[in-house]
Amino acid sequence: MPKMKTHSGAKKRFRLTGTGKVKRRRAARAHYNEWKSSTLTRRLKGEVVVSDNDVKKIKKLLAK
Repeated sequence: MPKMKTHSGAKKRFRLTGTGKVKRRRAARAHYNEWKSSTLTRRLKGEVVVSDNDVKKIKKLLAK
């Protein structure tokens, strides 16, 4: 039986924690930050846990 391949786009965007949760970066921080407020860019800093509704789909893409 062939193995499931990891989705190359998903492996760049999501990480699994040790307990099996899926983490992602927040959107709107990649570019055009000079005219976004400092409050907004600080709020978008760091990673957050993915919604429970999407975890099953993302884990399938990550072949986990």
